[in-house]
Amino acid sequence: MGWCTFITIFIRKWYTPLEMPVDTFMSYNLMKNLPGKLTIGGCFYFLIHKVPKMNEPEDQLMTETSNCTDGDETELVPEPLTIMKARQLLSWYTLSQNVNVSAVENNPALHPLWVRCDMSDPAGTAWFGAETVCMGNKVSGVKLHSVTCKGSTVDKKSLITLDELKQEHKRRCHPSSVSECSARFLLLGSTVVENTLIKSQSSVTVDFKWSHVESILETPPLSSTATLNIKVACGEMRSPMFEMYRELEFLQTLADGLRTGETEWMEPLESAINVVAVLPLYLLLKTTKLKSEKDDPIFNSLLERGDLDFVEQLWVRMRKSVISYQDIGDCLKLVTEALRYGDIKPWIHRDSSSSLSKLILQSYHKQIDHVSLTGLTPVHMLLEMGLDKMRKDYINYLIGEELTTLNHLCYYLSTDVDLQEQVIRLRKLHHLLEIILTCSTFLGLPYDRLFLLTQSCLQHYKTYPYDENHEFKLQIKPALISHFYQKEHPVVWGVEVSSGNGAREVRTSLQLSDRPLVDHIIFDTDYTNETVNGGSEDPAFFSTMVCCGLANFA
Repeated sequence: MGWCTFITIFIRKWYTPLEMPVDTFMSYNLMKNLPGKLTIGGCFYFLIHKVPKMNEPEDQLMTETSNCTDGDETELVPEPLTIMKARQLLSWYTLSQNVNVSAVENNPALHPLWVRCDMSDPAGTAWFGAETVCMGNKVSGVKLHSVTCKGSTVDKKSLITLDELKQEHKRRCHPSSVSECSARFLLLGSTVVENTLIKSQSSVTVDFKWSHVESILETPPLSSTATLNIKVACGEMRSPMFEMYRELEFLQTLADGLRTGETEWMEPLESAINVVAVLPLYLLLKTTKLKSEKDDPIFNSLLERGDLDFVEQLWVRMRKSVISYQDIGDCLKLVTEALRYGDIKPWIHRDSSSSLSKLILQSYHKQIDHVSLTGLTPVHMLLEMGLDKMRKDYINYLIGEELTTLNHLCYYLSTDVDLQEQVIRLRKLHHLLEIILTCSTFLGLPYDRLFLLTQSCLQHYKTYPYDENHEFKLQIKPALISHFYQKEHPVVWGVEVSSGNGAREVRTSLQLSDRPLVDHIIFDTDYTNETVNGGSEDPAFFSTMVCCGLANFA
């Protein structure tokens, strides 16, 4: 039996990859989460750890599981290996790939091997790894990786220095050079107010990259490259789009009611109002502009329109008042009767496309089609009114700020698709505006960056589904946000030393972070890190070092 066959059989028999069937573990993607949250090259790999064993008898385990009424079961967490066992596996892997061993002369190269470790050695090794280096079709050597971790500390003097990092690299490799430094800062996210953490699902981080680093934890220079990572969740109260979000939620409620036949009505914003009693008086006002009840000056100045037509004003009043299908039907019945008998002659925008707008146009010629306001028809009409009004709100801002043109909005404004799809596209447009206004209001980005971001979001949502967890990227000049990060602490800071090139390139990297970068070890720490928007002056950092060495086969 050859070494290559032996190592494969041994791995398959005694160990299993994380959360993957034994038969398919060779195709697990390295870039997904190895190791921990570190990214180290390669496409497929062996991931080795101990499979925990259940000590309870089978009948006892079945009994305990059957008594669980809430569905909770004991989770089997993969267990790391001892350092000695991990080194033994790496030795076997390396031996199996050595071309000088005749038994493996014609065997193909194995995928990279990664082994979870228990950090029981003085260095605190959390991972060991190995991958082959090939010259043509033959294996010429093996790269050996180690990932070591230290718990958090606020003592910067205890951190490794840049010179010590270079010496650590030289101990394994040839003379080195600092290839790249990186840092990530959190510009917007959860915030601490009077020692209280206010959580947020939105976050804006910035990634810096630069060379010629002089010291550990140095502030990124203005000459570095900077990329914003923007993830915005809709519906947060501090957002300038919050009122529009509430309006969109009512629209979504109507759409869900059409789709499922059931509606969970929201609490009316205008309580104790008899819609049917108020509506005739409102109709007499015809096109009188409703007084804005929004308190947010940012919202008022950016998105509120002063040219609401009759249908749009009716939508505003109804969405704040109706709490049943009956309310919607009664309101629209009064309107259509008033139109039919010529009691009102309201004006509407020329490009209005709702069913009610078409009835109003017909009323100008005293020829109104009969509309049966039964079943879900009133809801369908009200939904059209809301879609029409909100689309105009968004167009008004985007065109007014010269962030795009109508040609680029055709996908989002199309009425050729069904109402459910129109609502989805409107939600995409809303999310886009949440992103733009977040970057404009809180970060103060200039017009040229907002324009590029708008085009990027518009293009993305033409292809991809609605997703608030998607991170949009935007290149910026560090000077634009220097006042945000120069007095803050990074959430991740890293430096990398390298030598060689191509497949024989080896790297040694250090990452300091406010959270551990490995997930199978629990670190004991007395420090809490809240570096967001005015956090601790002396933050605690976890230290993670990734070392690499090259073993050449003679």
